[in-house]
Amino acid sequence: MAKLYFYYASMNAGKSTTLLQADFNYRERGMGTMLWTAALDDRSQGQPIFSRIGLEAGAHLFRETTNLWEAVKAAQAAQPIACVLVDEAQFLTREQVWQLARLADEANIPVLCYGLRTDFQGELFSGSAVLLGIADALVELKAVCYCGRKAAMNLRVDDDGAPVKAGAQTEIGGNDRYVALCRRHFCEALSFHG
Repeated sequence: MAKLYFYYASMNAGKSTTLLQADFNYRERGMGTMLWTAALDDRSQGQPIFSRIGLEAGAHLFRETTNLWEAVKAAQAAQPIACVLVDEAQFLTREQVWQLARLADEANIPVLCYGLRTDFQGELFSGSAVLLGIADALVELKAVCYCGRKAAMNLRVDDDGAPVKAGAQTEIGGNDRYVALCRRHFCEALSFHG
């Protein structure tokens, strides 16, 4: 029976790299995959999924209005799909997460989702919240804070490297905008202690 997986972590934990490795493993065995990522992340120049270590792959782009159940089932009618892999899964809507669960439950296609758990203020993303609630398997990938502890938080910084305490939940960026920190150093940076 297929499962819905959620691999989550802070920035710089290797989520996209792990997704691309899983995709490679399926394809190496001659199995078809379907990759998805959020349309709002426009940092890549050519390949929608890329990792900091240089791996990249083409992918379908999902928007808030994308029906993933219908899109995957239509693609599967043309060619067998052994696995669906979703990068930037924090940007999925509640309905899209349930559509992915349906693919695992009714179409018997494993679905591997990779994304951030929380935003720069320590709040759950909506897609991540639903995945944390309904995924069959939760896998935490590890990043490291500068102190050596597990980095579980994403600190947003401005152009000068100063912590950003307010703003829109989503601001696309990489190392230029976010620093992965342990909870202690995240709270210290924001002068936040509950």
